[in-house]
Amino acid sequence: MRIDPSELGAERIYRLMTGIVVPRPIAWVTSLSAKGVLNLAPFSAFTFVSQKPPMLAISVGRKAGVWKDTAHNILDTREYVIHIADTPLMNVLHESSVEHPPEVSEVEHLKLETVPSELIGVPRLAAPPVAMECRFHQCLEFGEVRSRLIVGEVVMFHLRDGLMNNGKVETKQLDPIARIAGPRYARLGEIVTLNTVFQTSKSTEGESS
Repeated sequence: MRIDPSELGAERIYRLMTGIVVPRPIAWVTSLSAKGVLNLAPFSAFTFVSQKPPMLAISVGRKAGVWKDTAHNILDTREYVIHIADTPLMNVLHESSVEHPPEVSEVEHLKLETVPSELIGVPRLAAPPVAMECRFHQCLEFGEVRSRLIVGEVVMFHLRDGLMNNGKVETKQLDPIARIAGPRYARLGEIVTLNTVFQTSKSTEGESS
């Protein structure tokens, strides 16, 4: 089978790509509107782009030609929190993807507990195992639909007690939720540990031969 993307509309290409680029981690984002409404939404086009300083990127699209509330809020207030949800939160995370008017807080609608952040004004959710306080860094727009790639710097990490071991996050303990095509999600399957591969630098290649 061959598929020419020039023959497809944006929605069909979206369905195709979200079925191919799997599994995807989910950024569960709280943000405040200029009027003080606490918004909550999940985004599965999500990754880290820098380790020092730590920076995360989420792609925020448009619905019926209108920017989603999260994009408006982040660009207005320049602060937000990215959470990583675990399996017990799967249903409520999915429910938070429902579109509401800007004056409706998904956090209040879903009766989720929040706690104050330390360095920013946006509250974080109490239940997720990971919360990362972020400050806006850069916004880039891509494609005909002008999806916004929003990059922010993590200024504080909050991790559930017992999640770290020797400076590393225990993935099984984290139990993260992944997104696949459509309204479907996945959990971690088998974890395979391979030996570390050490790459010889070009300056030393061949010295011992």
